[in-house]
Amino acid sequence: MAAAGKKSALFVCLGNICRSPIAEAVFAKMVTEAGTLDQWRIDSAATSTYEIGSPPDHRGQACMRKHGVPMEHIARQVTSDDFLSFQYILCMDETNLRDLNHKAKQVKNHKAKIELLGSYDPQKQLIIQDPYYGGEKDFEKVYEQCVRCCKAFLEDNS
Repeated sequence: MAAAGKKSALFVCLGNICRSPIAEAVFAKMVTEAGTLDQWRIDSAATSTYEIGSPPDHRGQACMRKHGVPMEHIARQVTSDDFLSFQYILCMDETNLRDLNHKAKQVKNHKAKIELLGSYDPQKQLIIQDPYYGGEKDFEKVYEQCVRCCKAFLEDNS
């Protein structure tokens, strides 16, 4: 369970090696710069088991280094406890949303608000596309979307 008075956000994508660790890193940097990191519990996870134990994709890591965003994460899958201990579960696309809502139904009294991270995008780009089969520009686009969405999410939750 999140510590009393702490806010919590879990970022989720399919494999937890591209989009969600980028969102986690971007958001962690934002709350650190705002001086409120101690008020947040932040993590990321996957809906699938494909990449459990893997580090973030090297292209995502390169993108984060380019923008001065620290990134340390090992892929893991969403657990039942996540639905009980996180206030927000923010996912990247409709498939993630469907999978998370299905898993949430199996967790009695879950408290998490499950929504698309893109629902916070001031540019109204609801879906954050998976860059895995793309190139550097695709990872850059994910980074830019995550910055916009995380900034708006943080403003809504400050």
